[in-house]
Amino acid sequence: MHYNCLIIDDEIELSKMTQEYFEMFEVTCACVTTAEECLAFLSENTADVFLLDINLGNESGFTLCKTLRETYDTPILFISARQSDDDVLVALNIGGDDYVKKPYTLSVLLAKVKVQLKRLAAVRSKAEAEEEKPGDSAFAIDEATMSCTVEGKEIALKAKEFALLSCLFAHKNTIVTKEQLFDEVWGDSFYSDGTLNVHIRRLREKIEEDPNQPKWIKTIWGTGYKLEIPS
Repeated sequence: MHYNCLIIDDEIELSKMTQEYFEMFEVTCACVTTAEECLAFLSENTADVFLLDINLGNESGFTLCKTLRETYDTPILFISARQSDDDVLVALNIGGDDYVKKPYTLSVLLAKVKVQLKRLAAVRSKAEAEEEKPGDSAFAIDEATMSCTVEGKEIALKAKEFALLSCLFAHKNTIVTKEQLFDEVWGDSFYSDGTLNVHIRRLREKIEEDPNQPKWIKTIWGTGYKLEIPS
């Protein structure tokens, strides 16, 4: 069975409350409480977005995130009572797409999930509407497979990495401000620079020959970034 959202959290009452709220707005939802239950669930079901707690009883949501990233590019939003910046950075560095601190506001969490669902729907719609052909240019993106081709090499990207690169590609050879990236990629203009820097670094590590001297994604200090693609 397919669900819009899978909640992986051992706070059963909070999960059920979140599930009921989401389903009031036609966002289908399922809940599991452990890493083992999560993997068993995904062996028979699918979900568009994962909401993952860091503390799962005696288990770690960080460990589960790494396991999920071996197979799934599904957006992962961490939901946790842990407040430190170190936890946020670890979550983002191991494959998380967002970090929501508990206690969260249900309406805000729903809005973040809907941003992810809207983006996924747009990618799927474009894939169905047009058949992408391999490009001859040195740099191309493929929305159907959420990948890019750089100088003949195809590179698989995670959901947030692809969304970020797609935004830069849509405005290639022009400066894209940090605020614009936050708004178009995250659906929120109030993220910290650290969040963006982590994702840019991860993207550069995949597409740049030398991430410390980037050829494609240029930093425009104090403003934002520019994807430079020769005409």
